[in-house]
Amino acid sequence: MMNKLHGIIFAYRSNADLRELTQNRNTCSVPYGGRYRIIDFMLSNYVNAGIADVGVIVHANYQSLLDHVGSGKDWDLSRKHGGLRILPPFGYANKQRGGVCRGRMDALEGVYSYLKNIRQEHVVLAGGDLAVNLPLRDIYAQHIASGADITAVCTRAPKGDPKSSVYFSLGADGRVADVSVHPFSPTGCESLEVYILSKSLLLSLVDHCAAHNIPSFSQGVLLSMVHSLKIMPYVYDGYAARLQSVASYYARSMELLDPKVRDALFVPERPIKTKDQSNPSTYYGSEGETERSLVADGCIIEGSVKNSILFRGVRVEAGAKVENCILMQGTAVQAGAVLKYTITDKNVRVNPGRMLMGHETYPLAIAKGEIV
Repeated sequence: MMNKLHGIIFAYRSNADLRELTQNRNTCSVPYGGRYRIIDFMLSNYVNAGIADVGVIVHANYQSLLDHVGSGKDWDLSRKHGGLRILPPFGYANKQRGGVCRGRMDALEGVYSYLKNIRQEHVVLAGGDLAVNLPLRDIYAQHIASGADITAVCTRAPKGDPKSSVYFSLGADGRVADVSVHPFSPTGCESLEVYILSKSLLLSLVDHCAAHNIPSFSQGVLLSMVHSLKIMPYVYDGYAARLQSVASYYARSMELLDPKVRDALFVPERPIKTKDQSNPSTYYGSEGETERSLVADGCIIEGSVKNSILFRGVRVEAGAKVENCILMQGTAVQAGAVLKYTITDKNVRVNPGRMLMGHETYPLAIAKGEIV
């Protein structure tokens, strides 16, 4: 059944609210959970559902993403026919608006020739900046059974920033009855921005939005066509993390220290795959200690680590204290340094004796490669 479904991932956005974390990458390739990138989750969702063809729409700042996904081999998407396709923004070359991608319909218009050549009957559209483990087979089965024009995945437990989110009000017949785009406060079910629709409908919607200069899927399709299209919700009450700011990135990451959250996100029958790096085991020195932390492979722990997430190859030297922190790959915390409520991007070095301290609601973020 799933060979009738094609996957599209939107990876064109660099969310400015993530500040230092998106200086050198787009939102989809922000590291998450000790050894993953955020795009790993949607790629894995597609592969676990048996989707063999996936197009990733990129636009700017995507070198990091290319380095990570490569040919798609780690997700079993490296194939002679189909498989993983990176879709760069060449379609914008002749646009008068200077190549700026203003929304999902803009992005789809830019890869229109790719859409026309899709082999499958249906398409799933999703952002690559959502950490979730979706039962896509069940969602597709409901889509077919309900006869919906569009099936929209949503949650009754909203966690997103309302000014960046879409909400659905559900009618008595179970359909989406109203749509709120970027309201001041949450109302109804929050969209996870994962949609299933037919290829033919998708092409007609892209044509319509291009002809009327409508860049946004939520404005141009959901809001304006909620009464003319049969939009059915799939309410997903499992764990979902939307990473829309430094504060939400920190909060959603620290939730991973809860075993219940990890169990909800990392389901054995639907594994989350990532790029294989074959690191050695983590080394603990005689004074090294960790408490309630996630520590990836290849770390050297000679100091104290509490309530923290350490990515691959992090070094915490003797006498250093790390508490309530997220330290990305290659971070070195030198002797006697103290870090609390701090996020370090890749290859940051904290000099001996330094003290860095943020707050739970406003963590300190250090950009990639900085020496503090």
